[in-house]
Amino acid sequence: MIKAQNIQKFYNDLQVLKGIDLEINKGEIVSIVGSSGAGKTTLLQILGTLDRPNSNQNASLIINNVDILKLNDKELSKFRNLNLGFIFQFHQLLPEFTALENVCIPAFIAGKDKKETESEAKKLLEYLGLSHREKHFPSELSGGEQQRVAVARALINKPAVIYADEPSGNLDTQSAENLHQLFFKLRDEMNQTFVIVTHNLELANMADKKLVMVDGNLQK
Repeated sequence: MIKAQNIQKFYNDLQVLKGIDLEINKGEIVSIVGSSGAGKTTLLQILGTLDRPNSNQNASLIINNVDILKLNDKELSKFRNLNLGFIFQFHQLLPEFTALENVCIPAFIAGKDKKETESEAKKLLEYLGLSHREKHFPSELSGGEQQRVAVARALINKPAVIYADEPSGNLDTQSAENLHQLFFKLRDEMNQTFVIVTHNLELANMADKKLVMVDGNLQK
């Protein structure tokens, strides 16, 4: 599903990633942990194609059988929209749109049929226990409900991988636990792959694989 070799990232003279090698299989939940400044979010952004690694002869990044480093910006944007989903600490819902409309946005960007997209979005909201909230705006939803809408939005294009950056960091304990259980339900029922950066050790330890970052390297 994901295979990265010798991923390096410099910001001016500061080397943030020092040659990362990793492999993630379909249907795995992988957590990435480490202290602040270790390079976790930078790695997640590169794996999520939101940033590019520095060029070097031995670097490669294969996601869903596509060689990411050979795509131009336009090709990369299309690949990202159709193959990858994202969940952030702050849900990033658009306040002027309803829950249903927020879920539909990635599919509309991909040019998918409006009627079919809305039907799929309603199914996802029902699956996530939010069918009674589909016409509500983000300001009318609880933190946990907003994050579940963000999960539905991440799922709408049936992505190969969902990347999550501190997904429960802004939630109360019960909502965080519910969100974590949802990830494992999606893995079990949809064979969904997750890559999660988290400071929540309970979630990190539940993952199928836990990667520990120290000073730009993955601990062996």
